[in-house]
Order: sequence, then C-alpha cells, then structure tokens
Amino acid sequence: MNWHCTPFAELGVQQLHDVLRLRSEVFVVEQQCVFLEIDGLDPKTWHLLGTGDDGQLLAYTRLIPPGVKAPDALIGRVVTAPAARGGGTGRALMAESITQCERLWPGHAITLHAQAHLQRFYGSFGFEPVGEPYIEDGIPHVEMRRARP
Repeated sequence: MNWHCTPFAELGVQQLHDVLRLRSEVFVVEQQCVFLEIDGLDPKTWHLLGTGDDGQLLAYTRLIPPGVKAPDALIGRVVTAPAARGGGTGRALMAESITQCERLWPGHAITLHAQAHLQRFYGSFGFEPVGEPYIEDGIPHVEMRRARP
C-alpha cells in the first residue's frame, strides 16, 4: 500500500475524483444512505489515500484538524474499496490514520464516529466509547475517543 497524506489544496484532480467516487460508492450506494456526502469540510481537512501499485485508490480517511469540528482531531469518512476488503487493508488504514494525526497534531486526542458494529475494531486501536449510541443516516453509531499519546 502506498500512502499519501495531503491537504485538500494539494490533491490532484484525479485524486479528488477517486476519493469522491469511492466515498459515494460505499456511503451512498452500498450503505444506501441518502445524505449530502460533500459536506463542505473537505477544503479544511487533510486526506489520507492508500493506493495500490497500479495507483488505484483502495483506502481513504479524512483527517480533521482540532478546532475545525471539535476540540480533538477527528478521523472520518473511513472507507476501503470493496475489492480491498478482508486482507488487512482496514487495519493498515487505521494505523496510518493514527500515525498521521499524531504527526500533524501532536499531543491531541483523536475522536471518530464509528458505526456501532465496528466498535471492537476501533477499540483494538485504543478508542473507547464516549456517550450513548445514536442513529446517523439510519445506521447505529457511537462516538469513540483515543486519549492523547
């Protein structure tokens, strides 16, 4: 996996296309969630892209700086391409997302809003539930936080 972590302004046109396509493919079509996927936060965030040797986008997260949406850094839009699932891509994506957050915003806690069925997965990276589960776009979620390093 080749990792690229870049602010929005430095994304290439093809990279941006691939990101928006993958996010729409999974969040809107596969998960059948009708919502405004392009929410206006992308220009304020960093984007972590995991590509195969052929340049195909296989994994992605959006990294939101502390103070933009919450006091903590946030990891969001966590997605792996359907063809890349089942081989550890998701684990590699989360490990790299945490590494990048710690590099970009040292000393800050990290929060994410997990689909509830993935709570154990995120827990394996040190994230703990905060508050009660809630429904977002028809899917049970739970806020999770990883304390400062």
